[in-house]
Amino acid sequence: MTSAWMWVPAGIFILGTAGAATNPDTISSGAGPVEITPIQHASFTLAAGGKLIYVDPSPAELFSGKPKADLIIITDIHQDHLDPGAIKELSKSGTKLIAPAAVQKTVKSAEVLNNRQQTSWNGWTIEAIPMYNEKRGPAAGQLFHTKGRGNGYVLTYGGKRFYVSGDTENIPEMRALKNIDVAFVCMNLPYTMPVEEAAEAVKAFHPKIVYPYHYRGQDTKQFAELLEGSGIEVRLRDWYAK
Repeated sequence: MTSAWMWVPAGIFILGTAGAATNPDTISSGAGPVEITPIQHASFTLAAGGKLIYVDPSPAELFSGKPKADLIIITDIHQDHLDPGAIKELSKSGTKLIAPAAVQKTVKSAEVLNNRQQTSWNGWTIEAIPMYNEKRGPAAGQLFHTKGRGNGYVLTYGGKRFYVSGDTENIPEMRALKNIDVAFVCMNLPYTMPVEEAAEAVKAFHPKIVYPYHYRGQDTKQFAELLEGSGIEVRLRDWYAK
């Protein structure tokens, strides 16, 4: 994969890529570097201090032969976030799994962390943040993601705060976030929110860096354009490269 810097008129740099999204980005922290590697759709890894974290590994076939996980974090029960086969493929002795209670119904070994709860693991602080739909659903009176079922997360390491949105709309809990260094923000219809709504949310909590992810079919360049002049660094990656 090759990387290139692209310039947009308002002065925001956007890191674009060509080819499969496998090369890591490095974020410095007070405890050492954190490497971010996109995999596909909602799946990526965070590596720091000799430990490897997988977020929402799915589907299973992508993870055959991949390095084993020290920690797996799951946001929701939908199959693009929860694949028991991927969890099995990545697990070794001592692998820890953190997930909301709804996930534990499928994966019994999961340690439950529900909205607004917090835990610590190997130098990381992990806080569960609400993620849900306020208005979008499969039918009148129904929502794709109900409040309290799934988790977004804020993971803190060496003073740096990483936000994983999970499947959500522009909810008050997202807008109220503070001091986020790196954010992974979803945007796809009909299940989460459109590009415009995602940009509005990001402007509200103002992370230093944002990665649009979980964006199948959406125009991420439009998202970057909507954040021109905000002072937020937008990093575009091809999360759907074959």
